[in-house]
Amino acid sequence: QVHLTESEGGSVPAGGSLRLSCESSELTDSSSCMGWFRQAPGKAREGVASIYSDGVMTYLTESVKGRFTISRDNAKNTVYLQMDDLKPTDTAMYYCAAGGIVACIASMKEYDFKTWGHGTQVTVSS
Repeated sequence: QVHLTESEGGSVPAGGSLRLSCESSELTDSSSCMGWFRQAPGKAREGVASIYSDGVMTYLTESVKGRFTISRDNAKNTVYLQMDDLKPTDTAMYYCAAGGIVACIASMKEYDFKTWGHGTQVTVSS
């Protein structure tokens, strides 16, 4: 079974940057798509970004386009989420998730991601 290990999040002022990483225990069909979700207090979990194993098929939710970048290093079984120009509205618990190709095609439907990390907190102060 695939296991996901997320890096520590952090606290930054508005306009700052953070990079999250998520290492998968193995690269298989069930982890070919890797992504990040986030959940702010009192809000539903939302898909932020995903990337397929080819490194080409990617998705970014509208609110982070131009600020966040997702990438992956298959040699390290690791996906990265570079977050720049952070806003207080980006404050949330961020979860790494993995799934098959359908997860990347279907624009981040939670049920397509079968494996989840424990989450890491990102806090952006105004």
